[in-house]
Amino acid sequence: MRLAAIDLGSNSVHMVVADVTADGRIQVVDRVKEMVRLGRRAFTTGALTDETTELAERAVTTFGRLARARHVQRLRAVATSAVREARNGAAFVRRLQRETGLPIEVISGLDEARLIFRAVRHAMGLENGTHLLVDVGGGSVELTLVEDGRPVWMRSVPLGVARLTERFLPSDPPTGRQVRALERHVMRTIGDLLDRARRRGVTSAIGTSGTINTLVAMALQAQGADAGRLHGVSVTREAIHAMRRRLLAVDARARAELPGVDAKRVDLMPAAAVVVDAILARVRVPHLTVCGWALREGVLLELARVNGPGAGTRLGRRRAVVALAHRYAGDNAHGRQVAQLATTVFDAVAAQLRLPAAGRELLEYAALLHDIGHAVDHDRHHRHTYYLIKNSELLGFDPQEIELIALVARSHRKQVPKPSAPELAQVPNGKRKLVRALAALLRIADALDRTHFGVVKNLSVEKSSGRLVLHVDAGAENAELELWAAERRVDLLSRLLDRPVVLRPVASARPRARRRAS
Repeated sequence: MRLAAIDLGSNSVHMVVADVTADGRIQVVDRVKEMVRLGRRAFTTGALTDETTELAERAVTTFGRLARARHVQRLRAVATSAVREARNGAAFVRRLQRETGLPIEVISGLDEARLIFRAVRHAMGLENGTHLLVDVGGGSVELTLVEDGRPVWMRSVPLGVARLTERFLPSDPPTGRQVRALERHVMRTIGDLLDRARRRGVTSAIGTSGTINTLVAMALQAQGADAGRLHGVSVTREAIHAMRRRLLAVDARARAELPGVDAKRVDLMPAAAVVVDAILARVRVPHLTVCGWALREGVLLELARVNGPGAGTRLGRRRAVVALAHRYAGDNAHGRQVAQLATTVFDAVAAQLRLPAAGRELLEYAALLHDIGHAVDHDRHHRHTYYLIKNSELLGFDPQEIELIALVARSHRKQVPKPSAPELAQVPNGKRKLVRALAALLRIADALDRTHFGVVKNLSVEKSSGRLVLHVDAGAENAELELWAAERRVDLLSRLLDRPVVLRPVASARPRARRRAS
């Protein structure tokens, strides 16, 4: 079903259009955003301005036309803090509904927190440990404490960055006195709540919203790191604190020149840095991790009545990979055959190669996806496979896992990158050996289905006389091409194991001739 969700926030109006399946797989079709700043002066005057409501009306009208052009079947639009608090908020909603014909719903702060939690749980699992979800908006901050996938408590507090900037940081750059007053206000409002979270043993802080995305992107670029796809990326508490110092030291013109900044949020970033830094320091978590899903995606999930396992679970991760493989490789019988053969060899050699258990899952996914680049071009399909994996929205995986899967899949053909190769520059030294080992297994498994006919029915592995023997059972079929191809792909695994790798066909059992009755 094609669905759309519109979020009329205090800073911006967003819409996401997506195809959603009953088991919760979401394929985003379109995303649009307009920065309208509905919250501008609304939190100090108590009313939405004519200028911002007109901008919002134009944005929602355009989004409605786009939804119709995209053949959206169901749409839900929600308005948050600025609209629900303004004395003319209800009149604005009635006018918006009349002019656009779209259903607009003003949701409570707790509903906002609940929908954000639903989205983050689906995207990241949250199954193990204790997590603090932090969504920083223009008018409010939503905090949710999660233990083993279940919310312990949810709160929506009036600490949005547009509200705080207008009330506490009128100078540019802010004075020390203004910043200290803001910090005291934040701690008076949520200090006890954060202490409770710390005592529950929070292991991670997960941030959502455009404001946090901008803050993390700036912190990354300040360290010289890439700030591309942010979902699943983590930055240290120290990096956020350093960015806070930098943001508070300069005026808006200088902030606009900082790498990674969103030009439309320049005035809001000092307050954002103070709030996020204060939360991390009080809870004492070492990192902040970005989740690319938030309120809009929660609305989509609720609109689709999705109740299945989230993308962050093991089943959800596999579904995401299978869906990506299906999009580019259809039935993908070859990928499934290669995955089965590769994991069989992994089980036999994992201990000797000291491969982590998690490597088996990454190998299976690389095998399922290794040929999707054929949808772009045959001759360089391994490179196109790498690109498609890297740039598809594989939820449930952190960026390093996606990089490993993409590199292993790319390495199934031609040369495997050396540990010092540029392709491995983004991979920590400790993971480079893992890439080469998994690539060695994938290369052999791919060769054992050289004809794509599923000739090999069974594969067993034996360690014998200082060698590794792969017994290849093709039943009554001819596996000469598979054996020929695999013999040319065993060299890397032989080097890694420091022993020969030998392929032996299993003799097929032929039925005995029946004796004629005398």
